[in-house]
Amino acid sequence: MSRIGKKPIDIPSGVEVTVGADVVSVKGPKGTITTPVHPMVSFTVADNVVEVKRSGDSRQERAQHGLHRSLLSNCIEGVSKGFSKTLEVVGVGYKVNVQGKNIVLNVGFSHPVNYELPAGIEANAEGNTKLTISGVDKQLVGEVAAQLRRVRPPEPYKGKGIKYIDEQIRRKAGKSGK
Repeated sequence: MSRIGKKPIDIPSGVEVTVGADVVSVKGPKGTITTPVHPMVSFTVADNVVEVKRSGDSRQERAQHGLHRSLLSNCIEGVSKGFSKTLEVVGVGYKVNVQGKNIVLNVGFSHPVNYELPAGIEANAEGNTKLTISGVDKQLVGEVAAQLRRVRPPEPYKGKGIKYIDEQIRRKAGKSGK
């Protein structure tokens, strides 16, 4: 039995889980999110606890068991607490600015780079160098942060670029003088 799949998921107060035929809807104080249901996996909600069961013991059923338990757990955590990723812009003259649903990045190109945020994602700039991406959907928050980092990934010589706040950049020595 999957160690992850057999763990029950506690439902915090203020969160409502509805199991449908093909999706599970989770509604909480931060919003609503749905996750798909695989035919090999079933969900049971009782006494503020969700349990995930699988129909058989094949390799695919075991894989779907742990996967769908993790997806539902992330949905419940997202609508109750939310997810966030913090990016840092490093470099002389590099800065980030949030204007409504747009992020404006000045990262050494001849023009500022505009990035439009998808629905359900919020951005907050702290100073000119830190950007916090937050939302309910863990996958979408991570994807937006990765797309922003891809605009100017950190380079190994001076460490200039956009990096995650907890990321360690492996530095190179550069040219050696005579």
